[in-house]
Amino acid sequence: MQIKIDNRSSTPIYKQLVNAVSDAARKGELPHDYRLPSMNELAASEQISRETVKKAYAILTREGIIAPRQGKGFYIVERNADAKPRVLIIFDRLSVYKQIIFTAFTETLKGKANITMLAHNQSLDLLAHYLDTHLDSFDWYVVEPHFPLDEESQKLALKLISRIPNRKLIMLDRWMESMPGNYGAVFQNFENDIYEGLQQGLYRLERSRRLKVFTLPTSLYGPMIRKGIDRFAADYRIRVEYITETPSRISKGDVFLVLNSQLDWGLADLARKVAGNGLVIGKDVFIISYNDFALNEVVLGGLTTVSTDFEQMGRIAAEMILRGQLSKIHCNFRMNRRRTF
Repeated sequence: MQIKIDNRSSTPIYKQLVNAVSDAARKGELPHDYRLPSMNELAASEQISRETVKKAYAILTREGIIAPRQGKGFYIVERNADAKPRVLIIFDRLSVYKQIIFTAFTETLKGKANITMLAHNQSLDLLAHYLDTHLDSFDWYVVEPHFPLDEESQKLALKLISRIPNRKLIMLDRWMESMPGNYGAVFQNFENDIYEGLQQGLYRLERSRRLKVFTLPTSLYGPMIRKGIDRFAADYRIRVEYITETPSRISKGDVFLVLNSQLDWGLADLARKVAGNGLVIGKDVFIISYNDFALNEVVLGGLTTVSTDFEQMGRIAAEMILRGQLSKIHCNFRMNRRRTF
């Protein structure tokens, strides 16, 4: 067995050993009952410490890829075709949208995997705890990398997620493009998606020439979404106004984009104010909300949304696991036209 060690790589040597043996076993290059070099032999041939080899062999043993035999060494374990992969999916927070993703994810796997779900609540400390506790215990890690966007937090998030071997990692909902490697990613692009979503309603927006955007300063990706809105407005000469509360005066032809949760005070207060001004939603005043789920089909007689396809996101992530093939895939983003627009 030949193992290439890259001393210039940022990947620790023990992880390089784990990845090399795992990949070779999965591809059949190391057959069942193949005897690995002893710890001393491998350490000497690769000019690395015995402790490094010991750590790698311990991980490979826990993962069921190799097994020790008393007095004989370590051998490749026969793969059980019926064994279900162990999947850890780590959301940032639980919500109706995460439920859509999770339902599509589990239904696509159809009992072909053992799935554990956790939530890190956008806490880097909690993610670090999960990795300390569960790293090397699962075959796949599906992680939403939703953390504060300041430089320090992003660097730490990248460092933590880099602990997961590329061959086991799928980033969900956001792709941290600065991370190198052949891992999976199923994502939306917050800036470009809102631009293209609003383009699908261009006819109505060009007639109004004005767009009022409900937004909250606490929105994690609010700045990215705002960039896309501003670029759209500049390209199509639409006047944009960002608001955090319903204006006292609402005029015929106004178009509102609600970025915060659809069923919170913003949307409810807006509907009341529109009716109080003697106007009709969908005829005199138009409303678009951000992110879609089933209840939007009945809210206000049918609430128009711009949204990524959360069901597609969960399905594609599961299909990557089923095929064992990782890639970077951008999910569909579209305007769902209903009565309010």
